[in-house]
Amino acid sequence: MTLAEDKDAARKLGFAARAIAHAAERETAPAKVAALAVELMQDKAPTVVSAYLPIRTEIDPRPAMQALHAAGHKICVPVIQGAGLALKFRHWVPGCKLQPGPFGAAVPVEGDWLEPEVLLCPLVAFDDEFYRLGYGGGFYDRSLERLRAMHPVRAIGLAYAGQRAANLPREATDQPMNAMLTEAGLVWRSLAK
Repeated sequence: MTLAEDKDAARKLGFAARAIAHAAERETAPAKVAALAVELMQDKAPTVVSAYLPIRTEIDPRPAMQALHAAGHKICVPVIQGAGLALKFRHWVPGCKLQPGPFGAAVPVEGDWLEPEVLLCPLVAFDDEFYRLGYGGGFYDRSLERLRAMHPVRAIGLAYAGQRAANLPREATDQPMNAMLTEAGLVWRSLAK
């Protein structure tokens, strides 16, 4: 199998696992994740946090976004600029006017473009090495590479605990997460790795 075929196979398994977890946890997981996100950021000066507006069976970060906004952080969401390009991040506030974006994800109609220091990243699956498997466009990998070259960034995978996979296929351009945040807790990547 090629790497692309391995990733496609892992993506199919990840989507299936996420659907099961979503069916079981979608009512309670967002509030648990929001509480953990607030705890994570409680001792931090107000900063720019990227999250996302959920599609399909992604864990819903909106309660976390609202709580972090209320705590004084600026929230932004990713906006796809085109194939092969890094994401741009548009300012989001509760109740802002939204429009459909690529892949069905809503994006703010207007707002400043921001550079996040903390990113809550959606994913299809994650592994014990803190790598995420996304939808296959490489948008987050390119964006994290660009942002990490400019300033310190914390990338936190946001997922259901049931999305954990033993080992995910990866390539040199894949960017690891600093931590994984699920309804079961927050786990930081070991500095030794």
